[in-house]
Amino acid sequence: MIRYPRALGDGDVVAVPSPSAGVEPRHRARLDVAVEAVRAHGWDVRLGPLVGGVGIASGSPRDRADELTGFLTDPAVRAVVPPWGGEIALDLLPLLDWDALAADPTWFVGYSDVATLLLPLTLRTGVATLHGQNLMDTPYRVPAPLLPWTTVVTAEPGAVLTQGAAERVRETGFDDYADDPHVAQYTLDAPGGWTRVDAEGDVEVTGRLVGGCLETVSHLAGTPYGDVAAFADAHAPEGLVVYLEAAAADSADVTRRLLGLRYAGWFDRANAVLLGRTRGARTPGWTQHDAARHALGDLGVPVLADVDCGHVPPHLSLVNGALATVTHDGTTSRVVQRLV
Repeated sequence: MIRYPRALGDGDVVAVPSPSAGVEPRHRARLDVAVEAVRAHGWDVRLGPLVGGVGIASGSPRDRADELTGFLTDPAVRAVVPPWGGEIALDLLPLLDWDALAADPTWFVGYSDVATLLLPLTLRTGVATLHGQNLMDTPYRVPAPLLPWTTVVTAEPGAVLTQGAAERVRETGFDDYADDPHVAQYTLDAPGGWTRVDAEGDVEVTGRLVGGCLETVSHLAGTPYGDVAAFADAHAPEGLVVYLEAAAADSADVTRRLLGLRYAGWFDRANAVLLGRTRGARTPGWTQHDAARHALGDLGVPVLADVDCGHVPPHLSLVNGALATVTHDGTTSRVVQRLV
């Protein structure tokens, strides 16, 4: 059985550790705006001591592991939401006591390098984690039919969460938080919509969600922190829906990473694969769709690309471990998650 953290209510504490990158001084004003956006939901916010850390990581591996562990095991903390990702959260994995982190499930929320920690927690313990926005994204208004993380963490176990493809997406640029720390409206400059790349035809499949950022979680394959088959055996007799998103990898690199995960068995139990829309470059003559088709097109399961689950906003909130039904046809693209 998947275990879901309890829903957040008034007065609960949201903690902000920095298990990867910290917040540089020029972005501190945006952090303050994001904290106020969380408090507007009636929650208290507790900042970790490493939030202001600078450099490739906010502190030493031991210090970052201790900060994260302290928050995830504190009974007063009901959600843990890092400010954003970074580069080397991978170095925390052997320093974490996974059973202790799972003893009293707490919502652990984020994406990008944070996925390097979310996915192992779910795979190793069966505790649900939430791949969606990071704290610094929280002030943005998430357009329907997508849901912000602040909505998902108020859902009770057993709830049903319905989302669909974004009508518009942002394919170019990022907002400069140093220039405008209060920005709350996405600049959506391109049409949205998901694309089936393996074959023609409608899709309706069900499985338990697992996934994350391709550039980081691909390094988990073949390690004790990325045993997708063991998770499927223990928690997903229904099969899996595997989702992956490339932050910036070009189409040749995406091809290699997807093939590596395939050889490691990550798609053996998949009923479908969802690939996030990406700004990653195309190798001449080789698109991101070509990469997906070449690596996964003959799996015998639907492969959907351009899904709103990564570094191109807006962001779906996807719960690792949730039982998801994915529908895609000529008029509808939808994911319905059941917290069961």
